[in-house]
Amino acid sequence: MKRNTGSSNLKKILIIMLVFNKKPFLIADISINVFEFADREKISYIDSAKFLIDEAKSCGIDAVMFQSYTAENIVSRDASAFENLPVDSPNAYFDSIKKYDKFGVGDYKTLAGYCDDIGMVFLSTPHDMEAVDYLDEFISIFQISSSDLTNIPFIKHVASKNKPILLSTGGATLLEIKNAIKTIEDVSTCDIVIMHSILSFPTEYDDANLLMIKDLVQNFPDYEIGYSDHTRPDRNMMVLTTAFNYGATVLEKHFTFDKDLDGLDSSYAMDADDVIAFKRNVLFLSKISGRKNKQPLICESLTIRETRKSVVAKNDIAKGDAIDESDITFKRPGTGISPSRAEEIIGKTAVMNISKDSLITFEMLKN
Repeated sequence: MKRNTGSSNLKKILIIMLVFNKKPFLIADISINVFEFADREKISYIDSAKFLIDEAKSCGIDAVMFQSYTAENIVSRDASAFENLPVDSPNAYFDSIKKYDKFGVGDYKTLAGYCDDIGMVFLSTPHDMEAVDYLDEFISIFQISSSDLTNIPFIKHVASKNKPILLSTGGATLLEIKNAIKTIEDVSTCDIVIMHSILSFPTEYDDANLLMIKDLVQNFPDYEIGYSDHTRPDRNMMVLTTAFNYGATVLEKHFTFDKDLDGLDSSYAMDADDVIAFKRNVLFLSKISGRKNKQPLICESLTIRETRKSVVAKNDIAKGDAIDESDITFKRPGTGISPSRAEEIIGKTAVMNISKDSLITFEMLKN
């Protein structure tokens, strides 16, 4: 599928290129906290969203994430059969989804424009077909939720837009992931980021299973790997940092201005201080990672000469004597003949007297 190469869409394409070339790329999911914060501060939902977008921007986050849907389009009224719902609340599941169904097309378009103005990437995860269609007008990257990983008709519709896709894999098997990727690639040539995720909110540390990131890296070497983190932010942000160190280059986590908000995801949302801690960790990792190919460094040169060994006379060797293996030993510094060349010395004749404990050189010998 060919892209429209008009000027407005060209800007989006350039944003896409930046997204996949920056590592790590950090996404703040502010979808629910927008409404919780607005209710507490008694401000409009749009103003709350803009405030949180600004807060995310100020601490170095690259993109903000919303969730686009209507409750009527994603939850059956027959959801009363869901085993965790109270018997006396047949609409409890629907109502819990409806509670955050507050933004419409115009709101998302306004927020996308605001993000564009301040240099943030706007993302919103569509949860129904209608959301896919209207978001396509003003977003550059689609996310497919873990809840839709086996929703093949929906995945085909998203893929038909031929834009990069973040594919969330919470609760998935490798076969399900492969089927989803095949579905995308049957109709699209878009880039795909495979996002490790655990469908448990909050995710306990014991359940984070970050080694699954390495498994995804191994099983899908031609794809970028990411991570959606639902654990509680630890003091040093080691969960997110470890995920990055294991190979997840696109990182998503709920974000809040105030962790004391009485919201659905406040307990596992990061704040600006957490982001700063994570960024500090990434800088440190970059500093200590250095070069990949093993080779001596300039900082090692003096120590190499000081600590490596040279061939040394084990005893006094008279001029004219043939060098025997028993005549040599190996000591610091490493400024003489390396022990790796010791065999080149055995059998040669000393052309001068060599004192015990002297570094032997080839100039002292002849064949």
